[in-house]
Parts: sequence; C-alpha cells; structure tokens
Amino acid sequence: MLLIYPPVVKPCEPPAGLAKLAGALRSQGVTCTVVDANAEGLLSLLSGKGIPDAALDTWTRRAGNRLEDHLSDLLDWRGYKNRDRYARAIRDLNRVLEYSAGRKSGAYLTLSNYEEKDLSPLRSGDLLKAASLPEANPFYPYFGTRLSGLLESLSPSRVGFSLNFLSQALCTFAMMGFLRREYPSVKIVLGGGLVSSWMSSPDWRNPFTGLVDDIIAGAGEEPLLELLGSSLDNQDFLPDYEDFPSDLYLSPGFILPYSASRGCYWRRCAFCPEKAEGQPYSAIPVGQVISQLQELVRKHRPVLIHLLDNALSPALLDALTKTPPGAPWYGFVRIMERLADPEFCSSLKRSGCTLLKLGLESGDQEVLDALSKGISLTTASRALKSLKEAGIASYVYLLFGTPAESQASAEKTLSFVAEHAPFIDFLNVAVFNLPAWGAEASLLETRLFYPGDLSLYRDFVHPLGWDRLRVRHFLDRKFKRHPAIKDILLRDPPLFTSNHAPFFVKPLGMPGT
Repeated sequence: MLLIYPPVVKPCEPPAGLAKLAGALRSQGVTCTVVDANAEGLLSLLSGKGIPDAALDTWTRRAGNRLEDHLSDLLDWRGYKNRDRYARAIRDLNRVLEYSAGRKSGAYLTLSNYEEKDLSPLRSGDLLKAASLPEANPFYPYFGTRLSGLLESLSPSRVGFSLNFLSQALCTFAMMGFLRREYPSVKIVLGGGLVSSWMSSPDWRNPFTGLVDDIIAGAGEEPLLELLGSSLDNQDFLPDYEDFPSDLYLSPGFILPYSASRGCYWRRCAFCPEKAEGQPYSAIPVGQVISQLQELVRKHRPVLIHLLDNALSPALLDALTKTPPGAPWYGFVRIMERLADPEFCSSLKRSGCTLLKLGLESGDQEVLDALSKGISLTTASRALKSLKEAGIASYVYLLFGTPAESQASAEKTLSFVAEHAPFIDFLNVAVFNLPAWGAEASLLETRLFYPGDLSLYRDFVHPLGWDRLRVRHFLDRKFKRHPAIKDILLRDPPLFTSNHAPFFVKPLGMPGT
C-alpha cells in the first residue's frame, strides 16, 4: 500500500492522519510506504532549478539567490529570534513559489495555498479536468518522477490519497489522473477530511467513478484494512512517523502531531460544521493517550507536541498535569472554569503547556448564549488572566458575522478584546461561513455562496442586516486598526500562524535567551 499526502498544506509538521493509518496497517502486518508529497513537492520547487535569472524583477531575483539562507532560517532557531528576518524568509519563499507556478500554468502558489484561475476545487468537473491534464500542474515535474519511481520499485496494489483541504484538491486530482493514465491497473483510494465533508452532504453522488476506485469517509483505518483483506484487531497501536524525516519540515525541530479524539465532545454549538456533518465523537482512553505520547516523545524527541483535537477534554488536561508527556505541547481547549483557576493553569504550565488556542468567538454574552457556546465572558476574562500569570500564551479565535451578531455585538467584542489585550498573545479573526446542510440553515434565507457542486457553505440573508460586506468593513476599518488590537495582530507569525506561534513564546522559543 502506498499512501500519499498531496500539496498544498503548510509544510511544518507530518500529516497525523497518514501516520495513524501507517501505524494501523503495520500493526496488522500490512506493508505500506507513506510519502509526504506536500513537503517534498514544495521543497522540489524551492530547489532553485531554473529560478530567477537576470530577466526577472529585483525582488524575485534576490529571493531566489537567498533561497538556501531562507530555508535554513526556518529550520533553525535563529530564524525565530528576529520576527523581521522570519517574515522576510516567508515572503521570499512565497515569491519564488509564485514565480515557479505562475510561469508554467498561471496558478497561484504559496507555502500554504494552491489555486488556479480557470479551475475550481468546488466543481467536480474542474477536478476531473485537472486529472485529465496532470502535466499542467506545477508539481508535475516532481510527482511524475516520484510516483513513477515508487510504482516501479514497490508495485503497490493500491495507492491512497489523503485529501483534507481545498488547497490540496487540484493537485490531488492531477496526481490521481497521472496514475490512472500511466498505471491503469493500480487501484486508487481517496479519503481525508475534505472527502468526508463532501460525502456527508445529503445530495452526495460520487462524481469520480472511473478515476477513483474506492472512497472512504471518516476514520480510514478499518475500511482500508478491509480493502486489503485484513482487519483491525487491536486499537492500541502507535501512530508511525518513520517515513517523515524532521528535515523535511519548515520548523526548528520535529513537531509531533497527535490526535487523542475525533469529533468534538461538546457538540452543542449552533452552526458547527462538525455537527452539521454528523461527525461522531470518539476518544482514545486517557491512560492510553498518555502512554502513547510518552513513548512517541522518547522515540522522536520532538521540540513540540501539537495536540490536534477539536477541543482537549477536561479528563485529558487533568491527566497531562499529573503525567506530563515529556515535551512542550499546545492545543485547542474550550474556555471553562478550570482555566480560571491559577493553580490549575500553573500545573498545565509545569506539564509543558506553552500555548492554548481558545475559541472565544464573541465578546457579547447574548451572542454566545444564542450560539450555545457554553462560555461565560466572566470566566473567559479570568481564564485569560490566569493563563498569562502562569506563563501560558493564549491564541484567541474570534468569529464575526454569525446570525446572532449585530454591529452592536461586534462593538462589544472589540471592547472586550481591547480591555483584555494585555492577556492575549495572538488573535485569529474570521468571518462566519454557514454550513450548507446544517439544521440551522433551514431557519435562514440562503443563497449560493461559492458556485460548485462540492461547495460546503451557503450565503444567507443576515436577519439583523449584518452582512459580510459590513462585517469586513468593520474589521478592516475599525477592529484591526484599534491600537491595542493592531499590536496583537502584528505578533501573529505570517502564513504559519498558530503552527509556529509557540516558537515565539518563551521559554520554548529562542533557547538560550
């Protein structure tokens, strides 16, 4: 079995989903090879071959000449000691990627995104067009050679692709089209988070028959083993990261991504995509999580553990304080009373917690209550202060334009954030998208958002007149210009955002200072 993680996703850590699949397959004696074609492909385009010459503009030429230095900056701690140097490295690498893609296909490519002006990943017909012309994809020189070598040396019976984000879709289909054309006897399997979302639509009809042999929704371990004539007789297997060398990723050391659960234990928030798609919640027993983390830390010596859960359960947080994993860690948590306890936050810090991502969403209590967030602003205020006192950085997520929000509500959010600016380290500011087939969508007047049979969201007539245009105007003209908020936003690592934010937090970041 050959498992592929296609471009383009931020190349800072291994794909946890494929590490888990590899662990499951190998635990049952199934031979498999895992290839992070995302990281490999981006590094291939950044190899310097054929990039910039004297005919190019000064910026692109200089960016190309400093490629090696910029890559070294992101692979070494020194690149994170100076924010300007860090930002310059990312800007220049993106410049080279834009040139590499644009000169061949008119595509737009960065370290975190891939788009084509004439093809949309939201239209199945366009994805099939990408499959029919793989040589038009800027990654073709990489994957044409790489996949051919793998197929000829391994002779796998199946090749699986993990498609999780829209930014991967066009490249995934180009790679599958190449395989179908050049190796027609090989079975192609498609799975991943984005595929699961497509298949959760009540109108789903597989448009990829003839290109893809099998499509898997949700957790792939057991269905994949069944396709291979085996079964999963033991859930206590370790994710396997052996196929992911640390120098493949743009981080100052190996980041260990790990999921202790699937879905969300809260599952009450209105307009939640997880709830709309009917994704069930399942969790690995806490004791097993702790023992696996400790074993993986001993094996891989990561500089950072990235806990990928939608929200870390209270039971797991308690367990981490009692039995630390042995490396710094960060993850997403719900704002709850425990986080307002300075002693508990101190115990989290002692366990290695360096940063917590917090889904505050709004600074208006009425909005939070209407969305069934289960968050008290009073508790949120105390939690932010307790985390700051304990030395744990906070990455606060805000969501504007929900059906319950008005401009007056947004103003309250601005006031809350400005008042708590000394206790907020990073901010993620997003505009609400309405899940296309959630139960709450039926209560709103909806219309087409992005055209395409694979679109996951709908536009809607805001019941309070707080439409996307007004929301964006408020964010750009007022919210982001507030001096206290502007200072927070300027701290956010460009492009890599929360994935690299812990490296700018002492004492994890900037060792020796």
